[in-house]
Amino acid sequence: MKITVPATSANIGPGFDSVGVAVSKYLSIEILEETPAWQVDHDLGDKIPRNEENLLVKIAQEVAPNLTPHRVKMESDIPLARGLGSSSSVIVAGIELANQLAHLQLTDQEKLQLATELEGHPDNVAPAILGDLVIASFQNGQVSAVRASFPACKFLAFVPAYELKTKDSRGVLPENLSYKEAVAASSIANVAIAALLQGDLETAGQSIQSDLFHERFRQSLVPEFSSIKQIGQKHGAYATYLSGAGPTVMILAPADKMPIIKEELLSLNLNGEVFELTVDTAGVRVE
Repeated sequence: MKITVPATSANIGPGFDSVGVAVSKYLSIEILEETPAWQVDHDLGDKIPRNEENLLVKIAQEVAPNLTPHRVKMESDIPLARGLGSSSSVIVAGIELANQLAHLQLTDQEKLQLATELEGHPDNVAPAILGDLVIASFQNGQVSAVRASFPACKFLAFVPAYELKTKDSRGVLPENLSYKEAVAASSIANVAIAALLQGDLETAGQSIQSDLFHERFRQSLVPEFSSIKQIGQKHGAYATYLSGAGPTVMILAPADKMPIIKEELLSLNLNGEVFELTVDTAGVRVE
């Protein structure tokens, strides 16, 4: 049995902690034979445990405490701590691992509820479960989510060579916004989401780049952001934004504009990798 979970790009500008889209990088978990103790085979580095201390196993056991240990093979091309939902993908995979081994028959809503409670907010876990674009909220212990089709465009991700932990990225955010700022930030987010739902990326892009909730505070943590945004604006991109908590920088652009944007971005010789991504519409899946 194999479980596959897509990467995610959260926030998309002003959709702070509530909006995300599934994209085409993946975590895969292959469930193999029963074993006396949990064994997680992977080549993701020595910092990732290979036993019951692995986050995958810890999540699965939290969902279903009496699981029989197995050997599992874990593979991932989702960059760690880069703003593409690497930890959320493991949480979703752990829930699905428990769901399959314990025959829980969880609904998508139940998976989403569990994942959000474990993660703390739904922006990454919701699209990882449902696929495509998801707008969600987590209030009074309950998750509400709306899945929609992301408008046709190309995604280009610049993934820096350095990590940026979510807790560090959250550390630069203010504790409060004034009432006036909150109203302005909310109105920008409303227009961004409405435009995305109508397929109007021109209008959506303007609002995505006008975020007041988090990007203005976090951009200083990602020194490459400004030069990448300039390239996007120069060549007709819809928007450039920080993916999740960063440091990945995402460009949304028309298909015919993307080759020149990618070429010029690569010419900067920045310390990191550049990936063209597509929207994953399936979410978590089991084979």
